[in-house]
Amino acid sequence: MENEKYPVERELDGFYYRVKRGEKFVNRCFTDLTDEEQTEFISRYEKEGLMRMCKTLASVLRQIGDQFGIMGKIE
Repeated sequence: MENEKYPVERELDGFYYRVKRGEKFVNRCFTDLTDEEQTEFISRYEKEGLMRMCKTLASVLRQIGDQFGIMGKIE
């Protein structure tokens, strides 16, 4: 993981997880984690926590779409 490029830190979702970056530990939002880190993060949640997280991520995605007029499908 030393050579892995990390996602740009955007702090969009508010679900923080402590990870090691280089020689120190930092707190990063779920959306700022690597795929491997995200898998580890969600493996620790129970059903209710995952449901809350999914609803929050859906809300964030909706807000971004509304703010910038982004559509998933153009007819």
